[in-house]
Amino acid sequence: MSLAETIQNKLTQAFAPSHVEVACESHMHNVPEGAEMHFRVVLVSEEFSGVRKVQRHQKVYGVLADEMAGPIHALALHLFTAEEWQGQAPESPQCLGGSKS
Repeated sequence: MSLAETIQNKLTQAFAPSHVEVACESHMHNVPEGAEMHFRVVLVSEEFSGVRKVQRHQKVYGVLADEMAGPIHALALHLFTAEEWQGQAPESPQCLGGSKS
């Protein structure tokens, strides 16, 4: 199972989302080929209702504590309630560091 699949499974179990996307964006960064270190997560869940943005992030970090302590280097989070969700989240910018600039 890939790390992206592990992340998606954990988030699905914890938040019962109506929409979830987990994308490995490591290819956009200066990392070894095949690395799984940079991820973009879009998560729509009623678990975020009445919860401030920082607390939403903290909840996700808590669920992914093992991954954050190890293989994950960067995690772009886009967290919404169903009411807030407009059908898309911002795309990640291209990396400007290392050999990608």
